[in-house]
Amino acid sequence: MQADQAVIRARDVMERNIISVSPATRILDVHQLFVQEEIHGAPVVGDDGIVHGVISTLDLLRVVREELEPGAANTFYRDQIVYAGADWSDIPSELQDRMQEVTVADAMTRDLVTVAPDAPIADVARLMLAHHIHRVLVVDDDGLLGVISTFDLMRVLGSHSAPS
Repeated sequence: MQADQAVIRARDVMERNIISVSPATRILDVHQLFVQEEIHGAPVVGDDGIVHGVISTLDLLRVVREELEPGAANTFYRDQIVYAGADWSDIPSELQDRMQEVTVADAMTRDLVTVAPDAPIADVARLMLAHHIHRVLVVDDDGLLGVISTFDLMRVLGSHSAPS
């Protein structure tokens, strides 16, 4: 076998069934989608088919933190209210109202990290490490083709056993 045939490419491991969201999608709807689909991120694609960014669970957490910290000053928010769990009714109504208004466009990461479909998977892994990210978008001139996540990389590693 030639060395080039042994190289695993982005197109070989990318997820083709892409779950994406629109920039106008409400953050609360994204949270629900992530829970239902058991995913941690999604590309943000406009009606024009252009990828505008990526939204992740970290972005969702960042939005909540940004909403909580401005009024918190030097005290912890949890010291100001009784809050022992994920009971939405215990959260102050003004925060609930604001969270109803926040959209993906307000929270998404706009800096895209992309690879071509023929990129070697080792290069994809190095790119993810260098950027401290958990997914890259696979694109070509026609647009978004797929997504590679850290789980996809682990699946590749798990399927190739080390020689004994």
